[in-house]
Amino acid sequence: MATKIRLQRHGRKSYAFYSIVIADVRAPRDGRFIEKIGTYNPNTNPATVDLNFERALKWVMNGAQPTDTVRNILSREGVYMKKHLLGGVAKGAFGEAEAEAKFEAWKNNKQSGLAALKAKQDEAKKAEAKARLDAEKKVNEAKAKIVAEKKAAEAAAKAAEEAAKAAEEAPEAPAAEAETPAAE
Repeated sequence: MATKIRLQRHGRKSYAFYSIVIADVRAPRDGRFIEKIGTYNPNTNPATVDLNFERALKWVMNGAQPTDTVRNILSREGVYMKKHLLGGVAKGAFGEAEAEAKFEAWKNNKQSGLAALKAKQDEAKKAEAKARLDAEKKVNEAKAKIVAEKKAAEAAAKAAEEAAKAAEEAPEAPAAEAETPAAE
């Protein structure tokens, strides 16, 4: 029986979520399958993969042919690296312990690369947030300056109006006082 490792679609419209399954080559994409070995969620950044590594390796070693997308996923997770190393052990190029050490070194290198990429993305997000905050501060300062100028102009106009009123009332007040004593 020829088997394939393929994706089985789940999820709603425009939000696909996939199961990684082992299926007969004659079975439809979302139809019958032999075994589910993991999940793949392309909606997250980076895409989330949950894979049963041992079962995937077993099926690849037994000759199951993956689709292109699944081959990329398995390669990124290290299934094909492990298969390559086990092939070297079978040929006698090196021992199983050395193969395991090489695989662990590859996995650690991959993890450190991913951690560096995540740190770089976090740094970029922080820089973007700081730039937005600085731009917002500039806009707020400009608005505050305009409001202060407007209030100063209103205060000056009010002071001028009060001074004019006071100037009009000042000459009338002595005249009114002068008339009052004469009336007595």
